[in-house]
Amino acid sequence: MSNEQFAEMHRKNLDAAMKLTQMSLENSRRIMELQVDTARALFEESVKNARALTEAKDPQDALALRTRFAQETSQKMMEAMREMADITSEAQSAFNRMLGQQMAGTSQEMMDNFKKMMSVSGLPGGGEDAFATMQKAFGTAKDAFDQIAKASAAAFSMPTTGKGKSVKVE
Repeated sequence: MSNEQFAEMHRKNLDAAMKLTQMSLENSRRIMELQVDTARALFEESVKNARALTEAKDPQDALALRTRFAQETSQKMMEAMREMADITSEAQSAFNRMLGQQMAGTSQEMMDNFKKMMSVSGLPGGGEDAFATMQKAFGTAKDAFDQIAKASAAAFSMPTTGKGKSVKVE
C-alpha cells in the first residue's frame, strides 16, 4: 500500500468520524430542545392546573381535576419519551448505515490493494490462495457486521409517533 493510498484511506476514515461527531451533536441538540420544550410546557400546564384547583367547589371536583391533570401530565411525559426514543432509534440506524458504508468501502479498498500486492510480489502459487483466504475473511466479517447491525436495529426499535425527524447521512 503506497503512502498516497494510506493517506487517502486515513482521510476517508477521518471524514466518517467527523460525520459521526456532527450527527451525534445534532441528535444531542434535538434531545435537549425536546427536554426544554417539555419542561416549559409542563410548568405552564402546572400553573394553569393550580389555578383551576383553586376554583374547585368541593373536594370531589378537586380530586377529579387532580386525576385528570395527572393523566395529562403522564401522557405528555410518555410522548416526550417516545420522541426521544425515535431520535435515538433514528440515530442508531443512521450510525449503522454509515458504519456499514464505511466498512464496505474500506474493505473493498483493502481487497484491491491486497490483490495488487499479491500480483506484484509474484509469490509462487501462494498469492491466489492468500487472496482467496483474505477475501473469505472479509466476507465473513461483513456478514457478522450485517447481523450485528440488524440485531442492534431490532433492539433499538420502538413504536414511533411519526413526529420524529429523520437523521440525514450524507
